[in-house]
Formats: sequence, C-alpha cells, structure tokens
Amino acid sequence: MRTSARKNPRILIVTPEITYLPEGMGNIQHLRAKAGGMADVSASLVAALFRQGADVHVSLPHYRKMFHVDVGKLVNDELRVYMNHLSGSRIHLAEDRVFYYRDSVYSSYSSECLLQAIAFQREVINNIIPTVKPDLIHCNDWMTGLIPAAARRLGIPCLCTVHNIHTQKTSLEVIEDRGIDAAPFWSNLYYSRPPYNYEESRSGNQIDLLASGIFASHYINTVSPTFLLEVVNGMYGFVPEGIRQEMAGKYYAGCAVGILNSPDADYNPEEDPALTVNYSAGSHVEGKRDNKAAFQERTGLTVNPEAPLFFWPHRLDPAQKGCPLLANILYHVIDKYYHQNLQIAIVANGSYQQTFRDIVAKHDFYDRVTVCDFDENLSRLGFAASDFMLMPSLFEPCGLPQMICQYYGSLPIVRNTGGLHDTVEHLSGDGSSGNGFRFNDYDNGGLFWGIDEAMRFYSRPKEFRAAVIDRVMRSAKMRFNHDVTAQEYIKIYEAMLERPLLSKVYE
Repeated sequence: MRTSARKNPRILIVTPEITYLPEGMGNIQHLRAKAGGMADVSASLVAALFRQGADVHVSLPHYRKMFHVDVGKLVNDELRVYMNHLSGSRIHLAEDRVFYYRDSVYSSYSSECLLQAIAFQREVINNIIPTVKPDLIHCNDWMTGLIPAAARRLGIPCLCTVHNIHTQKTSLEVIEDRGIDAAPFWSNLYYSRPPYNYEESRSGNQIDLLASGIFASHYINTVSPTFLLEVVNGMYGFVPEGIRQEMAGKYYAGCAVGILNSPDADYNPEEDPALTVNYSAGSHVEGKRDNKAAFQERTGLTVNPEAPLFFWPHRLDPAQKGCPLLANILYHVIDKYYHQNLQIAIVANGSYQQTFRDIVAKHDFYDRVTVCDFDENLSRLGFAASDFMLMPSLFEPCGLPQMICQYYGSLPIVRNTGGLHDTVEHLSGDGSSGNGFRFNDYDNGGLFWGIDEAMRFYSRPKEFRAAVIDRVMRSAKMRFNHDVTAQEYIKIYEAMLERPLLSKVYE
C-alpha cells in the first residue's frame, strides 16, 4: 500500500451529490446538488473535516445549470477567472456535457444514469485522482463503484459508503468505450459469473457496480449499524445476493461498520426562518403551540392548539416507507380518537398521495387530515407544529426525519428496523428514558399500537409531557450532529491510514 510523507493525509471524497460546501474551501463553494440523504452526509462530513483542519478535497459532477454557471456566456476575462478559481480549489468538478444541462442529479431513465456515472468516474480516474494525489479516497454508492478498483490498483486505500442498495450493471466493453481503461484493474471488479480472463469477460460478463465498489474497497460502511447486520444476515430479499455476500465478507473480515447519518445543522427551531415562532427546549411549550396554530390554518385543519397532531414528512413510497399501513388504519384511527380531536398531516410526494386524498374525500376528513405536496418550509413548520412523527418503514438504511423531529420536540413513531432501531428507543413509563415509540411487526396492528402508545403519552399531565420533550430535544442536539458523525468517519480513516488524521481532533 502506498504511503505518504504528508503530515496531514489528503482525503478525496467522491460524491455525485452534496448539499453545500464550507466557506473558505474554495472560490466556488456555493454549490448545491441534492437528491437525498447522501448530499446531506457528504456536506456534513466535508464541513466537519475542513473545520477541524483536515486536508480534504471533494470531487463531484459539474452540474452547470444547477450551479447557475453558464460558461458560454462568460467573456474571456470572466472565463479566465472562473477557470483559475477551479484550478486553485479543493473542489474538483468532473467535466462532461452529460452533466451541464441537467436540472436534477439523477435521471428517471436508468440508462442515462449509467452514462452519467461512467462519465463521472472517467474524469475522477483519468484526471482528478492524478491531480489530487490523495492518500485515501472515500466513495459513495454504485455511481462511484469503479473507483475503488482503480484505487486498489494504485495502492490508495478506499472507503465505500453504502447509502442504499440500488445498483446497476454494465460491461467492460461499455466502460472502456466511454473512456476508462479498465484493463489494469479489471480483476478487482465483481462480475455476474466468475471471469475466465479479460478477453472473454469484456463483452459478455456483466459487472455489478455496487458489488464492485464493496468488493474492491479496503473498508465499507453503511449508514446505520443495524442495517448492516440486517443485510449481512439476509433479512431482505430485495438485496442482491452478490452484494449481500460482499458486505458479509467485509463484515466478517472486520472491515465494515455502520455510521449513522446526522441531520443538517440548519434544522434548528431556535433559528429556523420557516417557523412562525422560534423556540428552544426551554420554551417549546409556547413555541410549538403557536406553530401548530399557524400550520393548521395554512393546511386547512381545524385550528386547535390542543389537538394531538401526527406528521408524515417523508416520501409516500409504498415499497419502503409503510404508507399502506397508515392508509389501512386511517379511518379507524380518526374514528377511535375523534373526540380527542386527533389530526394527521401528510406533507410528502409519492405514488400513495392520491390514495390518501381519496380516503379524506370519501370520509370528509378535510378538517382532520391534510395531504399536501412536499414543500420545504411547510415541512419544517410541520416538524415544529406536530406532537408526533410517523415513520413505519419496512426497512430503513438510516433515515433522517426521526432525528429531525426530535430537534423540534416531536416524538417519532417508528418500526423497529435499520437506522430507526439505532436512533429511537421506546419511551419509558416514567419518562426518564426513551425518545419515541417503537413497534416490531410491519403490519396494521403494529402501527396502530404505536399510535395508541403516543396517545397514552398525550393524555399525561402537561407538565410531565413538557419535561419529557425538553429532555428529548436537548439529548437529540448532543447525540445527532455532524461532529459526532465526522468523528466516526475519522476513526475509519485513521484505521485505514494506520496513523492519526490530524492531532487537533483530540485536543
């Protein structure tokens, strides 16, 4: 393995999406390309490493349209300044026309996503790695799955973070026709069948990109410890066997861990501009009451700050998020707690949105149940307004809403799986421990039981509830934050480098 004489090892983080880059990292730090949680964790890790003095570099595609950069309209002097900014930065943008005119990170067409991924990796392998000369490379998901194989060939240790189990397959022929010379590292890739040699596998033996990233990396991590164990133990039929086997191999070799993501720091009820009234743990009773009234008025719910409000802020994905469970019991929940004025607010997009709208229309629940298109500011107000957050997922690699809601004093109701298991503990009877309500079985009864538990809590004296929410809000800020997440990644980096990343981390 290659070693470096640098006092501060150089880390290259390769990611197809990022929420922001820290001030001072480069002259083009105001970049944003987000599709999901990967963007948040990439941003938080880069910011924490940079703040702590690490020699961190970032590579991402140059989404000119999303970055509001139109090079064609720059005059010669402006273009010269712009290119100089690029060359003097820790930010390394992969250049290819396939990125320039996109208005979203990923295409809805898998073939187009594959071409984007290959173009991105071509630039990283051919140009960015030779320029940066990193001591360690940190890759993310299948879109960077070829890079660990190239890094291993170069003797550079590589960490692969698995955010989701999505993958794509392609061939050596397609990869090489798109400008990547894979011959030097072809044997470090994962094929659909054992390869006989390079020539016979070039066109007829499909490469699994995520399995390749896991196979070739020196170390991997998932975004929660429990999800890693669930995959290794074969709990999910949707995980391809090759991916499961490679993750299990890394796990049993001691080269795999789970590291929880953390929410972005701007989810802060004390400063969030989307809220009607800002508040802290100490002033949450009045703050949440005012925000609830504002949210109810804005969404058409009956304005009643005393009504228990349940909030659904994440995708309406029936395959993962458990929205069929809520749809199945929605009428019965409203009926059971009708006289307690229970309300449910859904601020989310997805295929199940119309199902909920139909239920609301059929039973004339307009004053009790609201179904809104996702809006960032409305969602933030919903966290502040709500008493409980619903997340009955079938599986969850990590999840962020169950952590965000605790920042705002809303208790999560979750199924006991993956990252939800790692971040939510069932509230004790005396309120001294726990931060939400957790049920085991993925069925209608399990979710109904969780809602019943929440309503039992809501029936307790106001002083009792206020003390519990105060404790949960303070604990969440200490437990779920970027610095905690970054420290866990630094531990992996140091194990891979076999030396401290930077001494000031421990001062």
